[in-house]
Amino acid sequence: MGKMEGMTIPSVPLGGPVDMPLLGFGTWQIRGSAAYDAVREALEAGYRHLDTATMYGNEAEVGRALRDSGVPRDEVFITTKLPPDRAGKERATLDASLTALGLDAVDLWLIHWPPRRGKSVQVWRELLTARDEGRARAVGVSNYGTEDIDELISATGEKPAVNQIRWGPKLYDAKLVAEHRERGVVVEGYSPFKTTDLHDPVLTRIATAHGVDPARVVLRWHVQHEIVVIPKSATPERIARNAQIDGLLLSDEEMTQIDGLSRV
Repeated sequence: MGKMEGMTIPSVPLGGPVDMPLLGFGTWQIRGSAAYDAVREALEAGYRHLDTATMYGNEAEVGRALRDSGVPRDEVFITTKLPPDRAGKERATLDASLTALGLDAVDLWLIHWPPRRGKSVQVWRELLTARDEGRARAVGVSNYGTEDIDELISATGEKPAVNQIRWGPKLYDAKLVAEHRERGVVVEGYSPFKTTDLHDPVLTRIATAHGVDPARVVLRWHVQHEIVVIPKSATPERIARNAQIDGLLLSDEEMTQIDGLSRV
């Protein structure tokens, strides 16, 4: 369980000793000193889960922010991702990520999106090797469909721990979640606000009833569905506010109303 300013954010088990906090901090499209500052703010606000990627070009800033924060490494869950065009260069890419982050291992390494036809399985085997060598504590995928996941499982007998996909109330798909759960794959959502109309009357009504803003309702909805969510912001106030979902509990009826925003 990650502590957030004395608050507790629930985690999901990824198998073995690895637990992944359901709320994390996304760093996509934040670079340079803005990335460093945002990660420092996030750690200060109590986030204990950071999400980056080779292609974000900010791993060094994320690593430096973690070191400078004084938060112990073993209290923070760190994800990075392999661009599929680095197929065949997996080891060198992870080496570069670990060096930039200043880490011996990441907690989760993902294939950022499916490589070109026929390459997926061989890339997946390299991720499994990295896990077996202890350089990534867990491995998974991002932007994969269920069929893509099944291809990996049937070829190797090993399921991705996580599939990180675009997600939010408008994209809610109970069938897709069920397909992942049947396979033992954790669903992680990105861009929770990009896909959501935060002025939707359903969200504003529920937010008002709980005395919070609609963004936190959306985050809490993910957490109660046990879907990992990684909101991104470069604004200190918003970073801190997004972390404050611990005291918020949505009723079953409110959860169903938010599910109903789905266009799927």
